[in-house]
Amino acid sequence: MRFFTRRRKLIHRLVIALSLLAATGLVALYFFNYFWTHRFDNLIERQAQIYNLDSRLVWSLIHEETYFRPWMRGDAGEIGLMQVTPTVAREWAAETGLPELARQVENNPAGVLLNPERNIQIGCWYLEKIAKPYPEDSSSLARILAAYNAGPSRAAAWNRVERNQPQLTESQFINRIDFPTTRAYVSNILARYRDLKTKQP
Repeated sequence: MRFFTRRRKLIHRLVIALSLLAATGLVALYFFNYFWTHRFDNLIERQAQIYNLDSRLVWSLIHEETYFRPWMRGDAGEIGLMQVTPTVAREWAAETGLPELARQVENNPAGVLLNPERNIQIGCWYLEKIAKPYPEDSSSLARILAAYNAGPSRAAAWNRVERNQPQLTESQFINRIDFPTTRAYVSNILARYRDLKTKQP
């Protein structure tokens, strides 16, 4: 009888110990995930402000693009946090008018784009640039994100309507996107961004 009592107590202690270990692991995972997804917040805030962007939108875009992994490379040559292409980096460098930056981008675009601060700077510059043809309101966000992911010309084609026809609603525009990956990309970022806005008005 004593053997079974001791065994029950041992099992009970083991269950408590495992529960505490699991709880500790979950807490540690939560804090690591928070650190991981917010360690570039200051860079995002600074560059978003320079380029008149909502930092929550930029954060949501990076979350979707690379989940904050600055070493990521895409299949089409995209590099870094915001998956910027060397072509976009060269456009940005040419516009800065600084020969040294242009040389760096020309000689070693990956070296420039793997730098988190520079990558966010160039990504925000490009996001602001492709946003210019669209009205400054929330109805344009889907078009801008589609342009960032699939290119401005494709986004313009998806957005086109016959003369004297009303502009597409956001959902109509998203339904017109015939690249499933781009459609999911736009929807995911918008959902994450709007969720952030409710939590951080």
